[in-house]
Amino acid sequence: MDKQKVEEAVKNLLAALGEDVESGGLKDTPRRVAEAYAELLAGEGQTADVHLARTFECEGAEPVIEKDIWFSSTCEHHLMPFFGKIAIAYIPDGKVVGISKLARTVEVFAKRLQIQERLTNQIAAEIMRCLKPKGVMVVCEAEHTCMTCRGIKKAGTKTVTYAVAGEFPKEKREEVLSLLK
Repeated sequence: MDKQKVEEAVKNLLAALGEDVESGGLKDTPRRVAEAYAELLAGEGQTADVHLARTFECEGAEPVIEKDIWFSSTCEHHLMPFFGKIAIAYIPDGKVVGISKLARTVEVFAKRLQIQERLTNQIAAEIMRCLKPKGVMVVCEAEHTCMTCRGIKKAGTKTVTYAVAGEFPKEKREEVLSLLK
């Protein structure tokens, strides 16, 4: 990301909105916005390989579930935040990963311009690619500020998406979904 270009763009946006970009409260805003976007979009160009590379042997074929992984992301349509919780369930095929690594994988994909549907699918695909489990299921529930603060203005509305990859039998899906409630 080119922070100088972002700062210039923010100055231009503020000026186009009729604001005095040299006023006390706005003088440092372009720099602050550039720093904020650098943090919000820090996952761009990353993969989760580094997080999912270290595994541990484990026998058994029951799902491993990590739920309530809080995330925030930035909607690519309005450049506004969306946030919520993600649950990841995977059926190991002889190996598991440290539990913090699943949350780190969420961060890799959440910290970029995103849509919820893609976010959900990217997490599932990356876990399949790196861990090679028998199957994976990702459930994402999020609130979008582009819907709650503008437009239809329906605060509290949640959008739910999910992705399943590999072999994840229907009875295991139902079991996982009941445990997530």
